[in-house]
Amino acid sequence: MQPILTNRQKQIVEYLRMSQRETGVMPSTREIQHYFGFASQTAAMSHLRALERKGVIQRLPGKARAVVFPGDLDRGEIADIPIYGSIAAGMAQDAEPEREGSIALDITALGIRHNARTFALKVRGDSMIDAHICNGDTVILEFRQPRKGDIVAALIDGETTLKRYVVEKGKPFLRAENPDYPDLIPARELVIQGVLVALLRHAA
Repeated sequence: MQPILTNRQKQIVEYLRMSQRETGVMPSTREIQHYFGFASQTAAMSHLRALERKGVIQRLPGKARAVVFPGDLDRGEIADIPIYGSIAAGMAQDAEPEREGSIALDITALGIRHNARTFALKVRGDSMIDAHICNGDTVILEFRQPRKGDIVAALIDGETTLKRYVVEKGKPFLRAENPDYPDLIPARELVIQGVLVALLRHAA
């Protein structure tokens, strides 16, 4: 038997599904508050609790943005992926990543192995635009050795950047996916910090 929802609850469920479909993650209570013009996050939380009581959603305790639809739990595996700040998809920049919370994602739907060591970074810049990685997107990366052609987060001569990993004549370097940016040839070091395994599109 389908639960009976108020018009506002139907609107919130529709927004949750739309946001999950467009960005890959559930909206936060603050985002729900702003979208519907609620006076406080408490109002958003009250609606979520009501939906949970009716069995429409399920909240996972202790996880960020941890609202899921029960049917999604049957299909996939929800994992908490740490967010380590942002990364330049432009010219390399000095960066010391710090953890900025985490996001709960269905890693099965994203095609990520359940035992993969993953982390997330926000993208800044347009150097990977031809690989359809845009400013504001979130990249999910795995700690592993890169293969030629992988898109990687890399530390090159003390600066971090998101680029494609290229090896020519036995020498590795980084290449942008935008003709306006030059190849980055390491003078001293090139350390791969993670390999791209999934992309969450930023909602316009």
